[in-house]
Amino acid sequence: MGQNRYDTIICDLGNCLIDFDHRIAVRRIMEHTPKKEEDIYDLFFDSGVTELYEEGRIDPDEFFRRVKDFLKLDMERDGFFPIWNDIFFETSKNIKMQDFLREARARYKLILVSNLNKTHFEFLKTRMDIFGEFNKLVLSYEVGHRKPDPEIYRRALESARTTASRAFYIDDRKDLIEAAAKLGINGIVFDGEGTLEKIVKELRP
Repeated sequence: MGQNRYDTIICDLGNCLIDFDHRIAVRRIMEHTPKKEEDIYDLFFDSGVTELYEEGRIDPDEFFRRVKDFLKLDMERDGFFPIWNDIFFETSKNIKMQDFLREARARYKLILVSNLNKTHFEFLKTRMDIFGEFNKLVLSYEVGHRKPDPEIYRRALESARTTASRAFYIDDRKDLIEAAAKLGINGIVFDGEGTLEKIVKELRP
C-alpha cells in the first residue's frame, strides 16, 4: 500500500476533526419557541432548510428568517447565531486525527470535504488551525453540492489533481464512504481512536 498507491487523503470534518451535537443548541432554543424538541432538532439537523443553507443556496439572513418563521422564535439574528454555532467540541479522537494529518501532510495532499454551512465555517475557522494544513477545502456551501452527491467527490479529486484510485477517504458515516466507493475511491469509516491504527497501516509508506 502506502505512497505508491495513494497520493491524497480526503477527510471529513464533523465527528472526525471535531465533534458536534445539535441538541446542545436545541435545548437552548427551546426557551425561545413553542415548538417541541424533536421539531427543532429535525429542522436543524435534517431538513430542506438546512440542506439549502449547506449548499449555499440561501444566505445566513434567509436561513435565519426561515428558522425564525418555522420555530416562531422570540429572538433576533444576533441572539440566534451564537447558539447555532455553539455545538462543537473536541475529543481525544479529534485531536489524534488532527495530529495524524499534520504528520501525513509531508507525504500526501490533504483535502477536506464537508457538508458545512457558511456560519459554522466562519465560526470554526477562528478556532481551529487544522484548516491551514489542508491543500484545499471543499465545502458544500461553496461548491453547491452536499455529500453523497458524486459531484462533491469529483471536486475533491480535481482540486488534488489526482484520480479516484489514488485517493483515500476518511469519514464517520458509512453511507458517505459507500458513495465515494462508487467512484472508485477507497475509504474507511472513522468510528473511534482504534480506526487510526487501520488508517496508519493502510497509508504506511
